[in-house]
Amino acid sequence: MLSKIRFVLVNPSHGGNVGAVARAIKNMGLRRLVLVAPRNHLSDEARARASGAEDVLEGAQVVEHFNEALTGATWVLGTTSRARRLDLPRYTPRAVAEAAVAECASGEVAVVFGCERTGLTNDELALCHAVVEIPANAEYASLNIAAAVQIIAYEMRLASLANSDQMAQTDSLQYVDARAMERFYEHMEQALREVGFFDVGNPQVVMRRLRRLFGRTRLDENEVNILRGFFKAVQAKAADGRR
Repeated sequence: MLSKIRFVLVNPSHGGNVGAVARAIKNMGLRRLVLVAPRNHLSDEARARASGAEDVLEGAQVVEHFNEALTGATWVLGTTSRARRLDLPRYTPRAVAEAAVAECASGEVAVVFGCERTGLTNDELALCHAVVEIPANAEYASLNIAAAVQIIAYEMRLASLANSDQMAQTDSLQYVDARAMERFYEHMEQALREVGFFDVGNPQVVMRRLRRLFGRTRLDENEVNILRGFFKAVQAKAADGRR
């Protein structure tokens, strides 16, 4: 089931860190590494710090845009060390690992880390379903990215070993992936615009709140199809009214 968990590094700037991350996840039996617009991820230092995990480093999926890294993921977890005003569920690494293992019975999990200097942006976190916070010393909470990955990967492995029977079970629900949810949000925004729902001033405020709402709820394929059918009916009714 650990094969359904990917670690995503957004704009990693130091090849050595990428190599260390590859080693950290392979230590814990994970292999899926996705890199968004990396720099020097196959440098000599990156290979040296991978130290036996060169296969994970060289096999990493490289994409240009953050959305591409989430394709197929049904639960996206953003990591942050800073307190932010986000209406997202918050987890410790241990709690999120247990939930992630359960998710793997029917979907895929992406654990996302921002660039070393600034972390994830608010826009990137808006595409996540939940936040993972490592309860480090408040006086010095800054962790090297490979160390942070190691902590979460370790908890994922523990949860996997402790729940092997549970992981073997299948779930009849098929949650939609991140790309399908983006199409859903685009359709919803289009329908709301056509019926004049938005405040002309700043419609994106409403859309952000709706994203958080559905991000917390999480939708399966049937639910998305029902809601998009509803949007189409509303759009058709609005078009009739304008004739």
